[in-house]
Amino acid sequence: MVRDSGDGPGYGDADDHVSRETGIEGWGVRPTGRAVSQPRPDVGSPEPRTPEPTRGSTVEFHVATPSERPSTGTLYGRGVTPPVDATPAEVRPERRNPPSPRPHPSVVTADTEGAMTDAYVSRETEDPPLAQEAKRAVEILNPSGEVTMPRPPRRRTMCVANQKGGVGKTTTAVNIAVALALHGNRVLVIDLDPQGNASTGLNVPHHSGVPDVYDCLIDGAPLDAVTQQVEGIPNLWAVPATIDLAGAEIELVSVVARESRLKRAIEAGGNAYDYIFIDCPPSLGLLTVNALVAAEEVLIPIQCEYYALEGVQALTNNIELVRSHLNPHLDITTVLLTMYDRRTRLADLVEQDVRNHFGEKCLNAVIPRNVRVSEAPSYSQSVMTYDPGSRGAVSYFEAAQEIALRGAQGAQVGGIA
Repeated sequence: MVRDSGDGPGYGDADDHVSRETGIEGWGVRPTGRAVSQPRPDVGSPEPRTPEPTRGSTVEFHVATPSERPSTGTLYGRGVTPPVDATPAEVRPERRNPPSPRPHPSVVTADTEGAMTDAYVSRETEDPPLAQEAKRAVEILNPSGEVTMPRPPRRRTMCVANQKGGVGKTTTAVNIAVALALHGNRVLVIDLDPQGNASTGLNVPHHSGVPDVYDCLIDGAPLDAVTQQVEGIPNLWAVPATIDLAGAEIELVSVVARESRLKRAIEAGGNAYDYIFIDCPPSLGLLTVNALVAAEEVLIPIQCEYYALEGVQALTNNIELVRSHLNPHLDITTVLLTMYDRRTRLADLVEQDVRNHFGEKCLNAVIPRNVRVSEAPSYSQSVMTYDPGSRGAVSYFEAAQEIALRGAQGAQVGGIA
């Protein structure tokens, strides 16, 4: 018998002290205290119920060995024994881990799981931006030389015209011609602008004394005599324009059949091409009239600004006059929006007006404002070869695809004369 004064064996030593939260078996060592020997009850026999202590009474105490202790491992204080009928939850509250911030699987619904899957996509499944740009560049340059854009069943002669200057006529003619040539089509570009910007963009010599389109208009030279191969693009040829072309309109006044001089030159030697693009000057003079008479289709680039819309009305009136008197096969087949700035509301309004007026003739592709398009001519290149992964190059590539596909579909249904 041991009193509850704390003088009993095994309770005065510091080595025998065990934390209330850990228990003896939590230390992994055997207790060093001198336990009171007491007979162990037989297996299967009910444990004797210890009477509850009263104030001032003597309590019999027994220190259990590790094998006899309950699984909770809690050691109560001096002179107090736990109730026999107490459950482990009543003896010591179970320690719980803090809740995890991640949602429980049972709470995640199917919609939430789909949204999480879409939101959290591994970066390993997506190509980095540089890889995507390189992939687009390879697609545009087409180093294999395969015919990826359909070739028309017969030659298509397109006049790139707009009396408003600075709307992208030359840039459109050069880049669409290069895109078609890179993908298997045989293309000829005729520079009919005395400034010679198309010749500069294609890196074709056009200084004074070089055979140019002036010889075809004034001297009646065949087109093949003034055609030059564009360097670096096997399927592209160009007819340059020199400063001599500036006086051609005055000289053509006294020439017989002055409106059809260019048409005769093309018919004399232009059957080996799939596409012929004529870059017109920003005017409605004799040079532009020659281009309208020689062409069968008109491609109108329209800048997404108000002034460009005013010029289109005058151009369409002239096209109707040429169709009525000189070229009944002439038709406006393609309208391309250029210099589109998505930051401005004006660009959206102009696009809506153009699409409402021209309908399906307006291409789905829109050419945005892009500094690469403006930088390319300073290197005597088109944007397709200068920076094939840029937004400008991709937009012109998409426009060329649409032109080629529409031409192939129109030829099947007899839409192209």
